Order: sequence, then C-alpha cells, then structure tokens
Amino acid sequence: MDAGFFRRWLTTAARAVERDADRLTALDSAIGDADHGSNLRRGMAAVAAALDAEEPATPGAVLLLAGRTLVSTVGGASGPLYGTLLRRAGKALGDAERVEGEELREALAEGADAVARLGGAAQGDKTMLDALLPAVAALPDLAAAAGAAQRGAEATIALRARRGRASYLGERSEGHMDPGSASTALLFLALAEVADDA
Repeated sequence: MDAGFFRRWLTTAARAVERDADRLTALDSAIGDADHGSNLRRGMAAVAAALDAEEPATPGAVLLLAGRTLVSTVGGASGPLYGTLLRRAGKALGDAERVEGEELREALAEGADAVARLGGAAQGDKTMLDALLPAVAALPDLAAAAGAAQRGAEATIALRARRGRASYLGERSEGHMDPGSASTALLFLALAEVADDA
C-alpha cells in the first residue's frame, strides 16, 4: 500500500461521509449534539481537498496531513479524536514509501491507544472505540476489519454510554447506535472498498 492507496482510502471515506452525513447527524441527534454528520462532512471534504492540493508522497504523510486537517476544521469531539487517530498512525508509519497490512495494523493500534487516552474511554463505553478496536484487531484482513467495525457499531445500540455527551442520558442512551462508531465503520468500509478496487 503506497501513498496513492492511502489518498484513495481517505477520499473514498470522504465520499462515504458525504453520503451518510444525514444518518450520522440523526444518530447524534438522539444522544448527542446533532452535529456529528455535518462536522465530519466538513472535515473530510477539507481532507480530500488538502490531499488533492498537496499529494503527500508517503502513507505516513497522507495520514499526518489528514489528521492535522481534521483537527483544524472539525468542531466537537470528532476532530480531535479522528485527528489523533490519523496523526498517531501516520507518525508510527514514518517515512516508509510502502506499507504492509501488519504495519498498518500496528500503526492504527497506536492511534487507537492515543484515542482511548485522549477520551478516557475503553471498549464497551459506547464510543468510536467499540468499532475501532475490533476493526484494528481484525487487520491485516481489510474485509474482516470492515465487518468487525460494522458489528462493533451495531453492538453499541444495546450499550449504556459511559463517556461523552451521551453519558449524561444514562439509561436513555440505550437503544441508539453511537454516531462515532458509525462513522468509524464508514472509514473501514472505505478501506476495504479501495483494496477491492486495487
């Protein structure tokens, strides 16, 4: 997987977020600020534009640019969280021009650890980690990672939120999918889609 692959991954993810932004916002309106879809749509559109303008030469540079762009353009919690995920993974990949699946898994695992520390969350708290951690564990099989992320997102429906704004709702947070886990699933679906097209 080279820089071109990573650019296609994130531009495909941007299109997926654009397509699903209303659904993400609807999920967030039930248990959050009702802005997850609109915030992430703006951020991912900015990522796609930045990647098109700069065309970073390595996978790590692609992720670093995407992470910086998200932090600077996305409000709410999702900008810092997704920005942290991508920047930490990008740092872990370093200057390598090509990345193997196991290296991607290790880099995203470092990113997931950084997200957990930033948010003070763990798997089962009804956050993006409920999709992210199973997906990372399923790598380097990209299709399996996409499936694991989707199942993780669906599993949040039954959970009671213990972190984030949704945690203020207590038992009323049950019965709703966590919007961050839903957008995380889109990220891994995009990754599998790009791999299929390669």
